Amino acid sequence: MVRTLNLGILAHVDAGKTSLTERLLHAAGVIDEVGSVDDGSTRTDSLALERRRGITIKAAVVSFDVGGTTVNLIDTPGHPDFIAEVERVLGVLDGAVLVVSAVEGVQAQTRVLMRALRRLRIPTLVFVNKVDRGGARPESVLRDVAALLTPSVVAMGRVVGAGGRAAHVVPVIGDGAVEVLAEHDDAVLAAYVDGREVPGLRAVVAAQARRCAVHPVFFGSAITGAGVPELAAGIAEFLPASSGDPDGPVSRVVFKVERGPGGERVAFVRMFSGTVRVRDRLPERVTGLAVFSRGAAVRCDAVRAGQVAKVWGLEGVRIGDALGTPPPGEGHRFAPPTLEAVVVPSREADRGALHVALTRLAERDPLIGLRHGGRVSLYGEVQKEVLQATLAEEYGVEVEFRETTTICLERPVGVGTAVEFIGSGGNPFLATVGLRVEPGDGVTFALGVELGSMPLAFFKAVEETVRETLGQGLCGWQVTDCAVTMTHAGYWARQSHAHGTFDKSMSSTAGDFRLLTPLVLLSALRSAGTSVLSPVHRFTLEVPGDVLGALTPVMARLRAVILSSVPRGRVTVVEGEVPAAFVHGFQRTVPALTRGEGVLETAFSHHAPVRGVVPMRDRSDHNPLNRKEYLLRVTRRAD
Repeated sequence: MVRTLNLGILAHVDAGKTSLTERLLHAAGVIDEVGSVDDGSTRTDSLALERRRGITIKAAVVSFDVGGTTVNLIDTPGHPDFIAEVERVLGVLDGAVLVVSAVEGVQAQTRVLMRALRRLRIPTLVFVNKVDRGGARPESVLRDVAALLTPSVVAMGRVVGAGGRAAHVVPVIGDGAVEVLAEHDDAVLAAYVDGREVPGLRAVVAAQARRCAVHPVFFGSAITGAGVPELAAGIAEFLPASSGDPDGPVSRVVFKVERGPGGERVAFVRMFSGTVRVRDRLPERVTGLAVFSRGAAVRCDAVRAGQVAKVWGLEGVRIGDALGTPPPGEGHRFAPPTLEAVVVPSREADRGALHVALTRLAERDPLIGLRHGGRVSLYGEVQKEVLQATLAEEYGVEVEFRETTTICLERPVGVGTAVEFIGSGGNPFLATVGLRVEPGDGVTFALGVELGSMPLAFFKAVEETVRETLGQGLCGWQVTDCAVTMTHAGYWARQSHAHGTFDKSMSSTAGDFRLLTPLVLLSALRSAGTSVLSPVHRFTLEVPGDVLGALTPVMARLRAVILSSVPRGRVTVVEGEVPAAFVHGFQRTVPALTRGEGVLETAFSHHAPVRGVVPMRDRSDHNPLNRKEYLLRVTRRAD
């Protein structure tokens, strides 16, 4: 059986991972010429926008063979604004190559990625790229990798002539390897203590790398090709092959969705177990399959455990769906977006087309979080620019963005109740609805009335409307951690005239419950009261010790709270918290105040109650907080 390895290439933006992918494909004979990121001719950056901007935006799959192993290589974005695309890929990998620039060294995004790889125990090789560039410092970067990413590193080569076009790599296991390996192997430790040579040292490195105990470090240049054959051989030797029982129950995960030429939905899946054939039902009928081979997707009749495949026919599938038996693993590896902006069409006539386009884009990236009023979730300004260009180029819709704002949440702070009865209190709907809201764990809906007291469809209408209405609380933010209980229910049974004519004016419908529920729910929520919470990021800042005094008052103006400050040699490591709204200002400030030597890492931590002026979000519904306005909009009368 063919040995298969699903490999991720990850890096901080501009470290050279897409160029490395091109070089690996060329070395394997898949392409005749190495594509250029600058020229927009790379194989994996297939989107016109990717080629023009010179960055990877969407994950791409390409395959090559090395050392008897078929490698499905997944190239991922490096810019932090597209971290969601990386997250979707991590769950399908057998191993990874983390690319680090020999010039810029270990950067903030590099550290975020390595933490995720180590937490998920994904065997990882490190490739120190750009050894031919001026300013390359491979030995210093190796020390930084050990200090900032993981101490368990083993150098698999030595660079000669670093910083010049003629730089090349001598394959050799670096000094200190035995000491690192001895920490994880008693036999190696015994040989080291006795002063004996360790037999089969390379095999020991391979065994420990496959179980994530050590991380082999390779050196080279994706531009000149130096060191790339050694890396390719290391991928086959040091990373584990895919596993899984092809005869077991079907288990696979969707990590990408795209549209084919005819508009059909195509799912990219990783098979963990079982075998899927054309015409199988999952639960929709599979109409086509393709696996990746030597740079192309090749149609086939079946895909088996361990493979990555394209699947046609699953029109209802979404990114993240686990088909069949879900594989083991955790959910989100990175924080959700904490920013949002409203997208508006430049031409009013394009409003409908914009909604269709955003819906299609949300299929490709669920964390866009399309909501009422054209609101989309964002990680940063670059993502906004890419979204704007994508809408124009792929869908012909020119758009503008309103100001980017921080995404807040609302939580109930007390218990509130409200009820509307049929035929009283100015209730124009043929429905009785009573609701109680109170703090809870997540959003829950329960019945405090008998299930048989009215048709099931009416209860379902109330629950669905409750969950939809909680998308906008008293201040316009999504309400979370809210327990809703239905306390009153009533309806008028179906009425008909002679000859069986249905009389809607005297018969309750699900629509009555859908229209009444927002009024009752927001009234109960107003009675309970809500607290608005904004996202808070945890930060780690490494700065030269002599600049901390000047930086501290600036941090205070940005509402950053220092939790600890620890001197480490010539630098000081500061940890603390900062509101998400001030993160971008913080990031812009650090280089200028630290002579460019400061290293700042931030990550979402938690939500905390807003201090000071409570931010309000414009409503995009019929505003059930204003009874007269709401009734005018939904019934055309103010009862």
